[in-house]
Amino acid sequence: MKKVTAALLALTAGAVAWAARDVPSALGGKPDGERVRRSPQYRDGKFRNAAQTRMVPDGAAGTLREMLFGGQQRHPAGEVPLVPPVAGTSDGLHITWYGHASALIEIDGARVLVDPVWSDRCSPSPVVGPRRLHPVPHQLHEVGRVDAVVISHDHYDHLDLPTVRALTKDQEAVFVVPLGIGAHLRRWKVPEHRIVELDWDESHEVAGVTLTATAAQHFSGRGFQRDNTLWASWVVKGPQHRVYYSGDTGYFDGYKRIGEQHGPFDASLIQIGAYGPGWPDIHMTPEEGVAAHRDVQGGLLIPVHWATFNLAFHDWSEPVDRVWREAKAHEIPLAVPRPGERIDVDQPPAVDGWWQALV
Repeated sequence: MKKVTAALLALTAGAVAWAARDVPSALGGKPDGERVRRSPQYRDGKFRNAAQTRMVPDGAAGTLREMLFGGQQRHPAGEVPLVPPVAGTSDGLHITWYGHASALIEIDGARVLVDPVWSDRCSPSPVVGPRRLHPVPHQLHEVGRVDAVVISHDHYDHLDLPTVRALTKDQEAVFVVPLGIGAHLRRWKVPEHRIVELDWDESHEVAGVTLTATAAQHFSGRGFQRDNTLWASWVVKGPQHRVYYSGDTGYFDGYKRIGEQHGPFDASLIQIGAYGPGWPDIHMTPEEGVAAHRDVQGGLLIPVHWATFNLAFHDWSEPVDRVWREAKAHEIPLAVPRPGERIDVDQPPAVDGWWQALV
């Protein structure tokens, strides 16, 4: 019996060690440097939003009560339909949504991958943390050549260590990121010449496309660090087309300035999920997402940040139902792709409510 107990303890210890093996690395590096300290967004040792933001946690009791008695349908009732890779020309403007905030923007011959997360969990650990509601629709090697990888901020559901490692090994793409995130990439052995860090309103050109970091209203942090890296939304401007990506953000008056300076856009990728009463200023509701799309002078609205990870207490499909209703009210062109579906922005498919079969 003692031998069995000892063996079980050894196996348990081994499993814990295996699960924790990459956690210290996944936490990332420690941002520092003159560029960080000189940023207008950096004050009193942290990056700050332009306006004061509120986070109103309900406490552990409130969270437990919501989990046990909230009554939300937080998982689809069946398998989320996935679309396999399809070949197509890189001319024009095509957008492939892989789930959550991960998307490929094919714009005027360039290929820009935003916030790629291919891990099963958005967590520093492979065994704990929010798990996917559906598999990744395409393997990472099926994405094809990538000219740039754009990151909006360093939260685990947007910046993923295993995915960065794979892209570093298998691609030559440059990583274009907000200030401070370069420290994470350097710790993960991304070559220095492939790291470009930008402050708000700074730009970098790659493959004939200009990538501009623009304002957002959010926060950052991995592990016990908070707001030591910058967060951003992004403008992707090609010779003929323009795309806006909101990243994670609350609704704020900066959208109109972005639209005036960089719009109009042929398409916008807008965060619509993971909202809640406890964080009204750092994640948009679906209705606010539509308002942001209108403010930036977006064309086709493609909602993101929903259907893949449970990060709030609303129904898993509530964000897209609400955004569809709001888009109809304002006569806004809307595309709701299945994960893996490649959208031709000039000829988008009609919204068919595919998710409603899973409620």
